[in-house]
Amino acid sequence: MHPITSRSRRLLLRIPGVLQLGAALLLSTASFNAAPQSFPAKSIRIVVPFAAGGTADVMGRLLSQKLGPMYGQQLIVDNRPGSGGHIGAEIAARAPADGYTIVIGTIGIHAAYSIYTRLPYEPAKQLQPIMVLAESPSVLVVHPTMPARTVKEFIALAKARPGEINFGSAGTGTSTHMTGELFKLMANVDLTHVPYKGSAPALTDLLGGQIPAMFENLPTLPGHVQAGRLRALGVTSKERSPALPNVPTVAEAGVPGYVATAWFSVAAPSKVPGEVIHKLNADINSVMSAPDLQPKLRELGVTPIGGTPEAAAKYFAIETEKWNKVIKTAGIRAD
Repeated sequence: MHPITSRSRRLLLRIPGVLQLGAALLLSTASFNAAPQSFPAKSIRIVVPFAAGGTADVMGRLLSQKLGPMYGQQLIVDNRPGSGGHIGAEIAARAPADGYTIVIGTIGIHAAYSIYTRLPYEPAKQLQPIMVLAESPSVLVVHPTMPARTVKEFIALAKARPGEINFGSAGTGTSTHMTGELFKLMANVDLTHVPYKGSAPALTDLLGGQIPAMFENLPTLPGHVQAGRLRALGVTSKERSPALPNVPTVAEAGVPGYVATAWFSVAAPSKVPGEVIHKLNADINSVMSAPDLQPKLRELGVTPIGGTPEAAAKYFAIETEKWNKVIKTAGIRAD
């Protein structure tokens, strides 16, 4: 068989039927190359915008462990702490819009960023949600040398020593900071906030007695509480947590109506194609609802949320309104 020369090809394409067939083949090839079925074709970076060891890091590593085998690709957890999560979030926001960089988001990144007056990027415009991953209560915990053994005793001590009791957090504007600010408002106490580059270094200082208190996310705490290294005074959720069933809620222990839960999202650069976003959404939903993962999540005190990117966007809007009120009322500014 003789090969088709370029001249022969030009002649064939002058025939209407062949021209239509050629065009159809070109279009189908282009569609195939752009199809989300080819994603992912390489490793994915999961930016965790806090130090290793905190709850955001735990969630990022869970995703890495579960999605890696599903995709047949490596998912690399990249810890980029600082500025309440915004250093890592900005890195993700400015990454190529191909879906190969995603970020674990938090209240501070998606809902309380107005605390910063001069951020070098715009979280609401440069990041798009893939989903709200999960939520978890925080716990008011104190070092065992702290004389307070209940929420009421803690409030009484804070009122007797205004501004003298420090509480650590994962960074300014993070859930571990904002839950403390809400507590200050509702309990009418003056505590001093000490921001860190993630929950893990703050928790290390709490365990060492360098700071006396913290409103830490529950997943990192049960072992420390059970071993007596920390004293848990109250959980910040509406109901008690199965992970610490003997610890009352802050509301029942002394601050009626107080509720504040931390939540974690997965987000991507704003221009990542919708097909890729929805594939990631479907696969992460599948991972988070898998029966074999539920005992681990319960042990951590984490409740999966899931849902669509559109539902996540609405969730962000509601949470932004809620926390902006706290920021405005308390007059909180990071710079």
